Amino acid sequence: SIFTVLILTLLVLLTVATFLWNLLVLATILRVKAFHRVPHNLVASTAVSDVLVAALVMPLSLVKELSAGRRWRLGRELCLVWVCFDVLCCTASIWNVTAIALDRYWSITRQLQYTLLARRRISNVMIALTWLLSAAISLAPLLGWGETYSPEQERCQVSQDPSYTIVSTGGAFYLPLCVVLFVYWKIYKASKFHMGGRRRNAVVPQPEAAQVKEASQEPQMVFTARRAAITFQTDGETWREQKEKKAALMVGILIGVFVLCWIPFFITALISPLCSCNIPPVWKSIFLWLGYSNSFFNPLIYTAFNKNYNNAFKNFFVKQR
Repeated sequence: SIFTVLILTLLVLLTVATFLWNLLVLATILRVKAFHRVPHNLVASTAVSDVLVAALVMPLSLVKELSAGRRWRLGRELCLVWVCFDVLCCTASIWNVTAIALDRYWSITRQLQYTLLARRRISNVMIALTWLLSAAISLAPLLGWGETYSPEQERCQVSQDPSYTIVSTGGAFYLPLCVVLFVYWKIYKASKFHMGGRRRNAVVPQPEAAQVKEASQEPQMVFTARRAAITFQTDGETWREQKEKKAALMVGILIGVFVLCWIPFFITALISPLCSCNIPPVWKSIFLWLGYSNSFFNPLIYTAFNKNYNNAFKNFFVKQR
């Protein structure tokens, strides 16, 4: 039908746009030396996971959607590879978003302790833990924890073993969800606290010359300050308040899109194996591709709040021309 062709066209465009946009972010970070530091290494790690989602996961998912009855007809080996990269890349993308939120939180609330050196070390540790945890969750079914491929039914899906379902969904989504919600609450609270505690500071000149005399016996020193119109005043937001407000907005949008994209899929992924519920395949596909779309929105969000990326993109295309 025309509707089916339209949906498949949109999915193809989503796959291509996700791949190209994240690839552009990676190329920009590698090309510009100013981006070879924190937090751009976290952005690069997120872009790597999202590029892999678009290159290795979404095309095979699209092939599955095109098959009659959404059956898997590409064999057992390719099924295992697809499921492994699906869990690995999507989990890494989710935890990379969590790492970006944590970095923003610490840079605002712990400015003295969270130095450049500490920030670099902590960000590298978070990236390593992100990929190690994602690899552990994705490789568990290959080691015998549940079955992903059914040749009789031509079905390829993530292991439906109840124990694996609880561990994988908890480690891949519900735990980082709790972390990002807590982080955003703390960022929002810190931003409100500093804005509420802001006071107007002013030095008002005296109407007449002020004379300060140092009381002493001999000799007597007299200091005279002429009338001056010097005023220190904070009418608008300070630089720190603007930074906190911008960080809170960016993290809020990042977390909001992340939750909206992934929570339908992970709710069904958790409930379906535990209660043996028969969820229609159409809804499973909708929830799955909604989660994949998060890899498209991630680079749009964290580059939209950074003018340096916009300038780097323009310079990149100008040099290519």
